[in-house]
Amino acid sequence: MRRWIYAVVALVFAGCTDNTSKKQFEVSGTITNSTAKKMYLEEVPAGGMQGMIVDSAIIGKKGEYELKADAKEALIYNLRLDQNMYPVAAVINDVPKMTLNIGLSRENSQFAEKYDVKGSPASQQMKDFMYAFNNDLQKIYYLSRQAGSLQQNNTSDSIIIPLITEQQQLAEKLRNYSITSFKKAYNPALIMFELGYYQTTSNNEEFGLEPLDNEQVSSIVNDAATKFPAHQGVAAIKKTLDDQMQKAIAAKKVGKPAPDFSLPDVNGNEVKLNSFKGKYVLVDFWASWCKPCRMENPNVVKAYNKFRDKNFTVLGVSLDKPGEKNNWMKAIYDDNLTWTQLSDLKYWESSIVPLYKIEGIPYNVLIDPQGIVIAEDLKGRALEDKLEEVLK
Repeated sequence: MRRWIYAVVALVFAGCTDNTSKKQFEVSGTITNSTAKKMYLEEVPAGGMQGMIVDSAIIGKKGEYELKADAKEALIYNLRLDQNMYPVAAVINDVPKMTLNIGLSRENSQFAEKYDVKGSPASQQMKDFMYAFNNDLQKIYYLSRQAGSLQQNNTSDSIIIPLITEQQQLAEKLRNYSITSFKKAYNPALIMFELGYYQTTSNNEEFGLEPLDNEQVSSIVNDAATKFPAHQGVAAIKKTLDDQMQKAIAAKKVGKPAPDFSLPDVNGNEVKLNSFKGKYVLVDFWASWCKPCRMENPNVVKAYNKFRDKNFTVLGVSLDKPGEKNNWMKAIYDDNLTWTQLSDLKYWESSIVPLYKIEGIPYNVLIDPQGIVIAEDLKGRALEDKLEEVLK
């Protein structure tokens, strides 16, 4: 995962404002199963995760409420109750008036069991996206917990692997669904909301979702900026991403000598990167706690087995946590990582992080026999394709 993406996600997820157009925006409806006295309307500005209250209303005896604000182009609004920590619903101001009826959960009044939107196509599409997304996400979560529990009990791989495979298939389905939704969305706030929703969720390793890479995020934002050139919020996000991309390009390692380092192996012996000179080496940065890393490991194993007789090897460098050597060792064994493995067990405080400017894992660099980086961040089929290119 590239961590700079998630710094931008706070901006992306928050929504977008445009001060060039102000019109009255109204949302009204009813709320049931609630003891709250007041309903608040929060405008969520670009660049912030906290909503700003723009209106409030006393909830009537029958649960009715009415909220108003000066609308700005393509903006997300949260509806929050006085008793609740989290918003109970969110809408987009694509129409002057809309109806929103909310029913709180009887088991947990902090959350809406259901809410119905009428008159706002963008708000309906946002709701549909969240419901479909969360439905598959819940399935992925249960499969992950089930597989994890079976692994702890040393259950046979023949039982665990189908669960992991199903989880991966659902994760890929959810990724494709999200990308399709971005392309179909006709409202800039909706596009940015959905993009942020996916990227933020993919940052949770429990789900095993593959985050969109820097280029994909930039492409989506650039498309939105082209479609909505007057939208100041999207323009601000685009500028932030462009600046980050320029910094990333400047930090690229391809064509430069790989910085040498020395780290202990599983037996505590110091091993230097330079000791592998004369071979093509894939330096693979990973960790036992990193679910995307563990999901990528089979691809690395496949590449290693296919090319290890062609002057190629892998050098694993783990960012495992202090005091968790057993987890590191178990992951090496479970994932069949038979090449040299190194770690100082210092997590993100490892000296290797600033040396290679590691923004997230899984991450790797491919080094030629002269010690020059010839590729980086190779995943899945891209790794095998690159090795086939250079190891002819």
